[in-house]
This record gives sequence, structure tokens and C-alpha cells, in this order.
Amino acid sequence: MGLYLLDYGAGNVQSLANSLSKLGHSFEWISSPADFHKATSLIFPGVGAFETAVENLTKKGLLEPLREYLQSGKPYFGICIGMQVLFQSSAESPNFYGLGIVPTTIDRFDDSDKTVPHMGWNSADLVQTPDVGPAFYYFVHSYCAKYSPTDRPEAASWTYTTTQYGGEIFISSVRKGNVFGTQFHPEKSGAAGLALIDNWLRTPEAERSAGISKPVSLPPPTVSLKSRDNLSKRIIACMDVRSDDNGNLIVTKGDQYDVREKVPSGSSMQVKTGGAVRNLGKPVTLASKYYAAGADEICLLNITSFRHSPLQDQPMLAVVRAAAKYVFVPLTIGGGIKDTVDPDGTKRSALEVASEYFRAGADKVSIGSDAVYAAEKLLASGQNHGDGTSSIATIAHAYGRQAVVVSIDPRRVYVDAVTYNGPHKDELVHGSPESILESDRGKSWWYACTVSGGRETRSISVCQLARAVEVLGAGEILVNSIDRDGTGLGFDSDLLRLVKGSVKVPVVASSGAGKKEHFSEVFEQTGVEAALAAGIFHRGEVDIGEVKEHLTHNNIKVRTYVA
Repeated sequence: MGLYLLDYGAGNVQSLANSLSKLGHSFEWISSPADFHKATSLIFPGVGAFETAVENLTKKGLLEPLREYLQSGKPYFGICIGMQVLFQSSAESPNFYGLGIVPTTIDRFDDSDKTVPHMGWNSADLVQTPDVGPAFYYFVHSYCAKYSPTDRPEAASWTYTTTQYGGEIFISSVRKGNVFGTQFHPEKSGAAGLALIDNWLRTPEAERSAGISKPVSLPPPTVSLKSRDNLSKRIIACMDVRSDDNGNLIVTKGDQYDVREKVPSGSSMQVKTGGAVRNLGKPVTLASKYYAAGADEICLLNITSFRHSPLQDQPMLAVVRAAAKYVFVPLTIGGGIKDTVDPDGTKRSALEVASEYFRAGADKVSIGSDAVYAAEKLLASGQNHGDGTSSIATIAHAYGRQAVVVSIDPRRVYVDAVTYNGPHKDELVHGSPESILESDRGKSWWYACTVSGGRETRSISVCQLARAVEVLGAGEILVNSIDRDGTGLGFDSDLLRLVKGSVKVPVVASSGAGKKEHFSEVFEQTGVEAALAAGIFHRGEVDIGEVKEHLTHNNIKVRTYVA
């Protein structure tokens, strides 16, 4: 079998390559237009923005050969953008046109009743064989093909599965003749996704060329928010990666951002700078462990940025490449995603740095301090849009905003609510008599954002930052809490409610988890889309399976299937 993968030059194509290797399938890469004639099966693992995909395919002379391949009748499997390019056009990039094979357009989700991007695990409900139960896969996209057999009957005849998100139903996969395409990412959907890829490849090519299922008369869309919107809450395992004092890469975890062990000082225990960096294991080993335990995503944060390493010798790239061989759920990489200069003086843009991580196997990049500076610049300009030069904007333009996470590190600033008349008066939080921390009872505060790993406090508030980075192109916001980090007292619900009320992109809760009940509390009290934890998983205090079992018991929807 001549299986080829199409790499248009951007995005995380390595994850599919790793999936195929794990499943035992050999393949070649499309490196020139002539390779299309050699292929007897073709997979297009598209990751990124519609414009970038079409533009790069055109520049490389691959767009028309791709069209010819599709018309040849040989099997084709398009993933995400690899499916979307089959359509006429996309609202994401109005000046660019797709192949027009599926006769309808790609439109943006309506964000009036939900967050956008649509991000997480959702069901793909079979239409052509409705007697089969739904399967759950990983989605991450802001644009989709709306399912409307009445208004778009020709496009509806391509529909293989549909998915509901909020009050909208969209086409989550297409199938007709030799063409199969999925909006979701099977290579990032754990065992279910790997099985889908394997089944497609092990089906004889003649059957895949003819199409296993014939188009049928489709039912009109029906919306039942309780029964059909199956988007689950995500549980994310996070690892802070840095070098120890001997130069070895380890996973560590701090208490309010201090990662060194406590050492005796007199009659008391105090945190001393001379203490060793807390070592909780090797990053790749732990990533593999958490994947097997059922984590919905894995987050690797480079907390020292390896400032003296040139991009071509960046230690975290090796970590990502290794982890991506064993982890088949989304990988987020953070730390050092910014414009930088190598020791030899070579300038590297944030986009170039992010691109290397995507090529190594990352699905999303997390931006920290650089996002604060970009937000401050936007606020100082007095404009309601950026100039397109920030790291957030450039990466979002190339890969789609769903690929950009902004990680914020706020801390409380206590004020006298009676006399305070500062710029953040409308964001004040007032501690109740039942506050978890006794020191908060009867006090008021606002949340100031920080940079440099929490070492420098800025005047910009958490709400200002959240709104600004959404404007700049962030697709998700990770909310840490310096005050709760390492305390085990639970997530800061006051902080999370402020951020959720400020943006329409997904929000991830972080910092403070100490027991499984904290996860149900944060979902019920704040409505965040995901919750992240580190120390309690590393130390074995709580297992990911326990968390999900507890959430299920409390009627909170989670992905529970693990191979």
C-alpha cells in the first residue's frame, strides 16, 4: 500500500505520524507534486488556519495535484483543515477559496450561548448508520460546516456524523465515495481515535475508494441541549519542567511558585534559596503515565525557558518530541514562546519558536509574560484591536486562535473597600464570613497580573488582561493563582468567575487543587471548561481516575473511556 501524508508546511503533523508508527503502518511524505501519482492512499492531517493551509498548498504547487488526486477515486482522509479545504470557502479567510468538492461553506460558531473555540471531547453521532451509538473525539476549532439538510441538501448528502455544540449542530465528518474527512482529531482522541485511523487503513483500498456507506436521506436537525450536547469537562495534567542544580531536566512543583525544598533554619522550617529543586520525576515518563490514567490533555510548562539555549538546541523540543510518541491526547507547551535571540545573535520570532514546537508534536502553545506586555500595549493605544504584531496575533493568524493559550498569573491586592477609588473598583471582590482563608474574611481585593513567574506585579488587572488577549487572538485562557498555588485549599472561584464573565473563550482553572471534591466545586461554581492540576497528581494524593469517577457521580460530564 502506498500511504502518503500531506504536509503543507505548518501545524502539528508529527502527531499523526506518531499514531501511524504506533499502529504499525508505514508511510511516505508528499514532498513534490509528482508524489501524488505514487500514492494509493492519502491522509491530510491539517492543523492551522484556513488561509495558511490554502496559501501554502498553492505556493508549494500542491493544491491542484490534490484536487486531481481527489478526482482520481483513490482513498483520501482529511483531518480538520484537511476536511475544511474540501469545502467552497471559510468565513475564517473570506479571500481564500477551498476545493469546492463539498458544495457549502465553513462558518463561525455562534458565541452567544457558548464559548468559542469549541474545544474538548464531544460525541460524533452517526447519521448514515443511526443504529450505532456515538463515539467521543477531540475537537478544537472555531469554524464549522453547519448541518442543514433543508437549506443545504447537496452538502448534507456528504454528512457522515454530526455533533451538537450549544444550540448548533454541525457536520463533524463527511464521507462519499473515496473521500473521508473529520473535523475532530483522531490522532489526539486516545484509543477511540487510534482505532478509527487503524480501521480506515485496514479496510481494503477498493472498499475505501467505493465508500463503505452510501448516502441516505438525512433527518432534519434537532436540538436537545440536555441529551445531545456531549461536550465534556476536561481534566488536564500539568508538569512544570526545569533544570535541577545538576542540569538534568525534571518535573518540579512549587508552593506559591517557589520550587525549592524547605531546609531547617534554627527551630523552624523556612524556605531557603539553598534548598534543592524539588524533583517529582521525569517529564516524558509522567506524561505517559497521565495519558494512560485518562488525562484529557497534557501540559508541559518550561519554567526556566533555558535562556542560553539556541532554538535548534532547545531541550524542551526534545521533551516534546519524546512525549508525542507516547501521548495521543493534546499537548500544550508553555515557557519562552516569545521573540528571542539565540546566543550567537540569531533573532527568532515568537511565531518561529512556536512553529518548532508544533512541528515537534505540540498542539497548543501557552504564552505568559509576553501576553501581559502585549495587553498593556493594546490598552495604552486606546484601540479595540491589535496591530497584528504581538506573539498572540502572529501565531493565531498562522495556526488559528485555538492553538494559542494565554497563561495568566494574578495575585490579590488588598484594599480598603470604603476608601479605595482606584481604576479597578468595579472588579473588587469582598471576602465573606465563610471565606476559606481566615485572612480574607471581611477584606476586599482586586487581582493584579504578574510577569516573570510571579516575581513582578503589574498594574493591569486580571479582567483587563483577559479581555485584551481575547481581542489579540487568544483561543483559551489558563488562570493560575499565586495565592492558592500549592495550598491544597481548592481553586480560587472568585478569580475564575471574574475571568469567565469577561471573555467568550474557554477558561482553564489552575492552582489550589487538594482533593477530588475541588474539581466538582470549581465546575459547579464557575462554569470553567477545564481544570488543571499538578502536585496532587505527581505526589499520588489523587488519581485522575478518582477525579473522573467523582465528577461522574456528581453528574458532571467527563470522558471516562480509557484503553
